[in-house]
Amino acid sequence: MKYYSTNGKAPLADLQKAVVKGLAEDRGLYMPEEIYKLPQAFFDDMKGMSFQDIAYNVASNFFGEDVDEDALQDLVFDTLSFDCPIVKVEENIYSLELFHGPTLAFKDVGARFMARLLQYFLRVAPSGAVGGSVNVLVATSGDTGSAVANGFLGVEGIHVYVLYPKGKVSPIQECQFTTLGKNITAIEVDGVFDDCQALVKSAFMDEELNKHMMLTSANSINVARFLPQAFYYFNAVARLAALGYQPSDIVMCVPSGNFGNICAALFGHQMGLPIHRFIAANNANDVFYEYLQTGQYNPRPSVQTLANAMDVGDPSNFARILNLYSGNGSLSPAETHQRITSLISGATYSDEQIADTMRQCYKETGYILDPHGACGYQALKDNLRPGEVGVFCETAHPAKFKEKVDSILGTDIEIPDRLAAFMKGQKQSVAMSKDFKNFKEYLMKQ
Repeated sequence: MKYYSTNGKAPLADLQKAVVKGLAEDRGLYMPEEIYKLPQAFFDDMKGMSFQDIAYNVASNFFGEDVDEDALQDLVFDTLSFDCPIVKVEENIYSLELFHGPTLAFKDVGARFMARLLQYFLRVAPSGAVGGSVNVLVATSGDTGSAVANGFLGVEGIHVYVLYPKGKVSPIQECQFTTLGKNITAIEVDGVFDDCQALVKSAFMDEELNKHMMLTSANSINVARFLPQAFYYFNAVARLAALGYQPSDIVMCVPSGNFGNICAALFGHQMGLPIHRFIAANNANDVFYEYLQTGQYNPRPSVQTLANAMDVGDPSNFARILNLYSGNGSLSPAETHQRITSLISGATYSDEQIADTMRQCYKETGYILDPHGACGYQALKDNLRPGEVGVFCETAHPAKFKEKVDSILGTDIEIPDRLAAFMKGQKQSVAMSKDFKNFKEYLMKQ
C-alpha cells in the first residue's frame, strides 16, 4: 500500500515511511491510496467472532500488504488483551466502553499497536532504512499522553516526549505520563493543547533537528495510531448484531477533539462497515460543528472545558475527513460539504450542559458518565430518530476525572488499582515555553 499526503505535494510513501516519519514532507497527513472493501462474508460472520479475530481481519485489510501475516496476527492479539463491551444505558442507547485498556482510555489500542508496529519496522527494516533510535513526539490534551507513554514504556530503541499544556489535564491523567521515567520524558508546556501540537509539527519540519535525531509522532496524525481505532467500531456493530439489531438502524456518536477516533470510524465505513450515520459530539470547541452548519472551517484557539481531552481548536484530522469525501480534491467545497453532512451531523455542549447531563443520566439510569462521554450521550438523546439504535463512545473511565465527576454527582468514585498505582509515583517533567526556539534547543541537546 502506498500513502499520499493530504496536501498533495509530497512523494508517495510506503507504510514504513508513513509510520516512522508520521507527517509528510509538505506538512500533510498520510492517506492510503486505496481503502479496500471487506467481503460480505466477513460481515455475515462478524457477530460470532471475537474482538481479536475481528480486529485481525480489519488490520489485514489495512496493513496486510506491508506486514508479515504471522507478525501482524501477533501484533493484533498482543495489542488487544482486553475487550470493549457495549453496555445498555437506556432504551435504544448503548455505551461503547473503550476504557478497559492499560490506562483506561480509548487511545490504548492505537498507542500499543503503533509501538509494536514501530518495533517490527526497527527489526525487519534493511540496514540504515530506519537506523538508530526513534524519538516519538506526542502532544496531548489528556489521554493521548498516558496511552502513548504506557504503550511505549520500556520499548527498546524508542524514546517518547509527551508535550502537555500546564494545568489543563486532570491530576490523574498527568500522573500517568509524568511518573514513568525510563524512556518517557514529560514536557510541561506553558500554553494550550494547540501550542503543544504546533511544537510537534514544527519539529517535524525543521531540517536541522531532523538531521540530529529521527522523529515521528504518536498523535492521531500518524496512520498507525488512528487506524487501529477502527477495530472498536467493527466490534460494536458485531455486538449489536448479536443482540438482533439491524446495521441500517445503527447511529454511532463519537465525542471528538482532534477527530482521530471518528476518522477511524469513517475509514471503517469506507471499508463497508454498515453504520447508518455518525454524530460528532463537541464541547465548547465547536469548529467542526460550525463547519457542518456553514461549510466554512475557521480554526481558532481552544478554550478550556470540563471535557479537556476535546479542547482542540484546530483538529488535525479534519484534513483527512475533507480529503476522504472530496475525492482527493476532485469535488468542489460545496459538493464535499454535502457529502460530509449527508453522513455526519454534529452537536456542541457547554460545561453547564455537560454537568447537567451527567447528573440526569446518573439519577435516571445509575450510569456514571465522564464529561466526554456525556457529550456523546446527550447528542444521542437530542438527535436519535425513531427506529434507530444509538451507540456513544465512553472514551475514558470516569475515575480519570474523579475531582470533576465527584463534584458534579456528589459521589466518591473508587479509583481502580491501575490508576492508583500511577498516583504513588514522583512527578518528573521538563518546563517549556510555547516558543519553538526553546523546544528545538532542548531537543538538540538530547
